[in-house]
Amino acid sequence: MFPFQFLNLFFIAAKGKEEKERKYDISAYKRGDLLAVPRTIFTHFGIYLGDNKVAHLIPDILPVLSKNPNAIKKTVTNHRLILGVLAKVASIRVDSVEDFAYGAEITVNQRDKVCSQWPLNNEEVARRAEKLLGSITYSILWYNCEHYVMHCRYGSATSFQTAQFCNIVRGIIFSERSAFLTAILGLGTMLYLGSVTAYTTLPTLLLPFALWIAS
Repeated sequence: MFPFQFLNLFFIAAKGKEEKERKYDISAYKRGDLLAVPRTIFTHFGIYLGDNKVAHLIPDILPVLSKNPNAIKKTVTNHRLILGVLAKVASIRVDSVEDFAYGAEITVNQRDKVCSQWPLNNEEVARRAEKLLGSITYSILWYNCEHYVMHCRYGSATSFQTAQFCNIVRGIIFSERSAFLTAILGLGTMLYLGSVTAYTTLPTLLLPFALWIAS
């Protein structure tokens, strides 16, 4: 159960009563707009295509297991999503605004404020989004929903939230405290196992030394 519980923190937004009843004014969105909704840790992104349709990249295991189009086009369940993350498979699909947002508040074109590149023409954005529909390999860090929409709207498949996440992890790993703890754990393991040889001592010293230098 642990992988499911852990991934829930990243991708699944629990719906409260107020969120379940949220109504969306689709007249506020233009074809080619970049829509964003918050999840527990990450933000989920999509491209509005008009007529209450949103193209978005979402992990989904079902297309690997079934060729039934009627089953696949149904709203992606939490289990389908999490298994897709683990299997690194996803679909770029079209859903209604309600199914895309999953009860969360929608923000429009929020990346326009932070991206160094000007957005493409809205019609071009929508055409790019439609052209890429279908199954795709998924990666939390290297190709996720933000990479997809950034490619469509700005012509560059980047992810601000992935870069921020990697910087946080790098700051934790390559810190003086991590180097110190790694050294203590390594020495403790050697003493506990009673195995102090060149084969165990060298890696035990090299890893914390490398972390210390990099910090």
